[in-house]
Amino acid sequence: MLITGAGGQLGAALREVFPEADARTREELDVTRPLVVETDLVLHAAAWTDVDGAEAHPEAAEEVNLVGTRNVVALDAPVAYFSTDYVFDGTKREPYLESDEPRPLSVYGRSKLAGEQEVREGWIVRSSWLFGWTGNNFVRTMLELGRERDEVSVVADQVGCPTYVGHLAQATRELLSLPGGVWHVAAEGECTWAEFAQAIFEEGGLDCRVREITTEELGRPAPRPAYSVIRSEREGAPRLPHWREGLRACLERLG
Repeated sequence: MLITGAGGQLGAALREVFPEADARTREELDVTRPLVVETDLVLHAAAWTDVDGAEAHPEAAEEVNLVGTRNVVALDAPVAYFSTDYVFDGTKREPYLESDEPRPLSVYGRSKLAGEQEVREGWIVRSSWLFGWTGNNFVRTMLELGRERDEVSVVADQVGCPTYVGHLAQATRELLSLPGGVWHVAAEGECTWAEFAQAIFEEGGLDCRVREITTEELGRPAPRPAYSVIRSEREGAPRLPHWREGLRACLERLG
């Protein structure tokens, strides 16, 4: 078994759940180049994940998310490809299911969807708002800001389901015993980014206020779906704990 992107937050979680795997970081295995690796299964966590950066560097995002996936698929082994809720446009007001048609708004979303379309054999695992104890993510950013400031401004008009990478990695082992195809695997519950930030401060014991703002006020380069909660309609789909349980588990790891 091969894990790509083992240096990232999801890759770190996969390494713990699959200690028997050959886990390679970006420095050890550059997926944008043709690969020569013998393996029976690939957990493909390597990805361009900078949503705003992809708008400025679309070719670089495509090289990692599309070409990189094509190179992984060329190893002729089943692939578990980790994708995103950002393949949807957010106009739906109830959870997106596997049968819903993707309509990505951003370069990042389009590049991840293009990667999905490269997978011939295996599992396309869409998840949402990932966070963990390593890497750059919303939880670690809010903890840092909450220690420095009395108030932070956070978007309150985007809704998703924050998913702890430890729970997603555990669900992946379960998923490998199920048929291939597209699977939606995300934490139970839903919230806005502002509600998530408030929970981080509460669970982390930080005295910091959350000022709710709009996506337009934030003014980020990449458009985001206003509603990107995902759920599975497939029989036997893994069920993850509530996002707040994931938050507590992550904070425990962070000490």
